[in-house]
Amino acid sequence: MKFIISILLSALLTYAVGIYGNLPWWSFVITNLIIAIALPIKPLQSFLAGAIGVGALWAGLAFGIDLANNHILSTKVANILPLGGSYIALIMVTATVGALLGGLASLTGSFVRK
Repeated sequence: MKFIISILLSALLTYAVGIYGNLPWWSFVITNLIIAIALPIKPLQSFLAGAIGVGALWAGLAFGIDLANNHILSTKVANILPLGGSYIALIMVTATVGALLGGLASLTGSFVRK
């Protein structure tokens, strides 16, 4: 139950800080760290909760923004990067970066709590 709550809090606070806060893009790392300190779960579960929460949120937001402009910008960016023009690959890279940052922040919070 704490695992699911941690995932939901991670996604919700990441969204809230990103949308409503006038903070840098990486400020969700601090919220994930605080969530992991506050909810006592195992380090692996903490990493997975942060990774799933932030990764899914970033993938969803990137796909929504991409869908709104008919994949024009993401295809151009994917052509610049070595992704072969695949907007799906760009969304997956975005989600992976978010998942790693969220997971490592949560893992750090779990270790700080111990």
